[in-house]
Amino acid sequence: MRTTRTARTARTTRGSAVAALAALGALTLAGCGGDGKDGDGGPADATPGAESSATVELPKLDGQKIEVAAVWTGPEQENFTKVLKEFEKRTGATVTFVPAQDPIVNFLGTKIAGGSPPDVAMLPQVGAIKQAVDQKWAKPLGPEAKAQLAKNYAKGWQDLGSVDGTPYGVYFKAANKSLVWYNNAVFENAGTSVPKTWKDFLTTAETISASGVTPVSVGGADGWTLTDWFENVYLSQAGPEKYDQLARHEIKWTDPSVAQALTTLGELFGKPELIAGGANGALQTEFPKSVTQTFTGGDQPKAAMVFEGDFVTVNIAQTEAKIGTDAKVFPFPAVGGQPPVVTGGDAAVALKDTKGAQALLTFLASPDAARIWAGAGGFISPNKSLDAAAYPNDVQRDIAKALIAAGDDFRFDMSDQMPQSFGGTPGKGEWKALQDFLKNPEDVAGTQARLEADAAKAYKS
Repeated sequence: MRTTRTARTARTTRGSAVAALAALGALTLAGCGGDGKDGDGGPADATPGAESSATVELPKLDGQKIEVAAVWTGPEQENFTKVLKEFEKRTGATVTFVPAQDPIVNFLGTKIAGGSPPDVAMLPQVGAIKQAVDQKWAKPLGPEAKAQLAKNYAKGWQDLGSVDGTPYGVYFKAANKSLVWYNNAVFENAGTSVPKTWKDFLTTAETISASGVTPVSVGGADGWTLTDWFENVYLSQAGPEKYDQLARHEIKWTDPSVAQALTTLGELFGKPELIAGGANGALQTEFPKSVTQTFTGGDQPKAAMVFEGDFVTVNIAQTEAKIGTDAKVFPFPAVGGQPPVVTGGDAAVALKDTKGAQALLTFLASPDAARIWAGAGGFISPNKSLDAAAYPNDVQRDIAKALIAAGDDFRFDMSDQMPQSFGGTPGKGEWKALQDFLKNPEDVAGTQARLEADAAKAYKS
């Protein structure tokens, strides 16, 4: 399952992305309401996806049935269904959402073996696209979808959806995974400010702890959150070249750079008083709860900060906190010379070579589809043609602008580039090794040895 796509991701300087995130940091100094207006008071697009604003022509598909599989649940599934409803309205097709289990590749393998694959699948790992191509499940993009992709996406995102130069995937939903969200009332009561470096971050955590609030919420029950912690520390500290090498297993997990990153992460994980519930509590806390407990309880929540991507806004919306006033955000602090810029995303891939599947990929590659979910919130699009006014508030608008401003100058989630058996399976591989590390952060060498043993098996399979 080794992939070469990451080698084609930009290897240029990271200045533009850093500047964009610096601009994002300015948001911590000013409140931004979710009132559906853009930054200068104008209304956001009130009719997302309407025919009057259509930018792409779609075929008539009356009577055709299309199935789309994804692991999304709750608000994500609801919002994606709104996108599919607009596609139905414009084409006459009937689209059914098929709930998939994670890891989705295993789910799809079962469906394909049974002779009933969905027409389209939303794949959350770069490695999953490669595996789908290797298994001869995936179908290349047709000319209309390729045209939309070339028009609306930076080369880095096009390359991530390609295998051996052939485009297969459309990255419909992206994530800026280098963000820390914080309870503003706790910060004000503690008299502390937004940290810019890892050292400052730890100092801020100690100050907040002294004020009577546990500083950091960690959703350790979901191993993927821990991979995100590691990747941000590693990218900033070891640099993009090492990051690419580790992602492709060109250097081993026993490399000194990995030891350094784990040691750094242990500076936080090794102090249970800084983590809500301590290590045991964190390992029983699922990601959604890690967010909601940070923004529930006013100025006395169970935690003051939670690290994760822009999709955190979906979970904040389940509390009474208002984004931009009660809930604010700052870039992941710089561990090395520059703060990290880590992204993730979900790519649409056709598993049937049908007119309906290709039409849906064409639609998902257009700003028309992105506009619908952007307006609902909890969504960032890598589509550079999407008007930022589609986002519901200035916080999400600026996060999206930072992602687009990065161009090709980013690094994709490392675990999502790896064989799924190592980087994307609950209770196994990297997820399990980092959960064990959270319990025992002093065991750096043992954690490295387990990571390398599991990685070596996965990359040979």
